[in-house]
Amino acid sequence: MKITLAHGSGGKSTADLISSVFAKHFSNPILNMMEDSAVVDGSSRIAVTTDSFVVTPLIFKGGDIGRLSVCGTVNDLLMRGAVPKYITAAFIIEEGADTETLEIIAKSMAKTAAEADIDIICGDTKVIEGNGGIYINTTGVGFVKESTDIVSTNLREGDAVIVSGNMGDHHAAILSARMNIENNIKSDNAPLGEMVRAMLKNGIELHCMRDVTRGGLGTVLNELAKASNVNIEIIEENIPVDDDVRSFAKILGLDILHMGNEGKLVAIMPTEQAQKALEIIRKCRYGENAQIIGEVRHGSGVTLITPIGGKRQVNVLYGEGLPRIC
Repeated sequence: MKITLAHGSGGKSTADLISSVFAKHFSNPILNMMEDSAVVDGSSRIAVTTDSFVVTPLIFKGGDIGRLSVCGTVNDLLMRGAVPKYITAAFIIEEGADTETLEIIAKSMAKTAAEADIDIICGDTKVIEGNGGIYINTTGVGFVKESTDIVSTNLREGDAVIVSGNMGDHHAAILSARMNIENNIKSDNAPLGEMVRAMLKNGIELHCMRDVTRGGLGTVLNELAKASNVNIEIIEENIPVDDDVRSFAKILGLDILHMGNEGKLVAIMPTEQAQKALEIIRKCRYGENAQIIGEVRHGSGVTLITPIGGKRQVNVLYGEGLPRIC
């Protein structure tokens, strides 16, 4: 069945779409009440984030826009040390979209929410004129302990910098799909709750965490260096990159430091805790390729140490690296 403007009318067609696709896969006691708003348990401190997902293509190797929308929102909450609890899902669907594709996305979204231990508690659907596109907006809510203070201004000289895995996977997967290039590269879109919870449970003093998404590692580290007024020095040979992604980037002239990811984080903590943190992350799902890549120093900006011992300044991404990777 193809989506028509009638599916956004608020009438029977809308109700049929909601019941046959969304309610079927997102079912839980809170959502099933179908009220105008969801009433849920709260806490003294909450983390809230919102994001919109407009990736092309909708389904790609290793994931789809549904999984991506949950992972992106959950990971944003986790980077503040929050425990993700609730998520909303608003769909903007262009006329001509296929309900089979929509159901694949909804099913994937529900499966990812279950993996991330977060409930989809409310949502919205709008249908507009167009050519079959699907866009998702999500808002996430999580609870934060009073003692947790993980922010970008916390970096201190001597801190260690860890990345949780290979850089550039998602960027390379999306570009490969658009260019019809056959390879084994898959998106890394994943919820990172297990490794974050494990570090906090084991007493790692996390000064800051960030998920490495649009703009890549170089942009994220520059934002952190600026926020804390420090220099971050990273060692090029220590940055983990899949061999296929490295070759792909070299052929197309892409800079690994500015390629986006959707299932990797940067964690910064005291140097004396770095090895313990690394071992914890590597034991967690999605963290087997984690590496210590550098440290925080006096100064400003981001400096890359090359394999021959040279230094170069790493800047933020300028311009549009690749449209619609998330």
